[in-house]
Amino acid sequence: MAPRLLLLRHGQISANKLGRWHGSTDTPLTLRGRWQAYLTGRHLSQKENLAAVYTSPLDRCRHTGALAAPSSKASHQVVDGLAEMSIGDWEDMRFTDLDSEHNLIQRLNEDTSWAPPNGEAISTVGQRMRQSLEDISAAHSEDETVLVVSHGAAMAIALGELMHDTPTEWGRYHFENCSLTQIRIRGSSDTNELIDFNNCAHRKPFS
Repeated sequence: MAPRLLLLRHGQISANKLGRWHGSTDTPLTLRGRWQAYLTGRHLSQKENLAAVYTSPLDRCRHTGALAAPSSKASHQVVDGLAEMSIGDWEDMRFTDLDSEHNLIQRLNEDTSWAPPNGEAISTVGQRMRQSLEDISAAHSEDETVLVVSHGAAMAIALGELMHDTPTEWGRYHFENCSLTQIRIRGSSDTNELIDFNNCAHRKPFS
């Protein structure tokens, strides 16, 4: 067996409302995002006994983690490998413009080693996310539950790696803000388990 990892996407930021890509751009939670994280914390406090909390270094994840799991209940640790995918010089562009002007998603998938100017390739993101999640899993016993706060694209790429052995399957997985996804990592795509995906029931009325 393996510990149960609860993957939590951060709460809403302004770029989510505006349809812009903020990968390595450090953007704070909106009021709605803070409420989403608070409601997540209320749910987790009632349903889960967390052994530890791991977060991306970006403020939106650290703030979400603080609201979703107060530090008095579990140790919090920042893991650099859980950061969002950076698209370098194209940060803050609208998703529609990234598609029409740069054909971003197709280029990323056609050549997993290709990266936007001063950005990251999905193979790089997949490797660091997979390693980070495997290391977290290995640090805990099978009866423990661990919260991991990260980002939509990074977690989608991670599931592509863990469940299909390729980051190009990331398009299968869309994470809403403060959704919860449960996985167990057992060592290979044949044995890794996706228990629950993108569960948002706890966010009401801020769905």
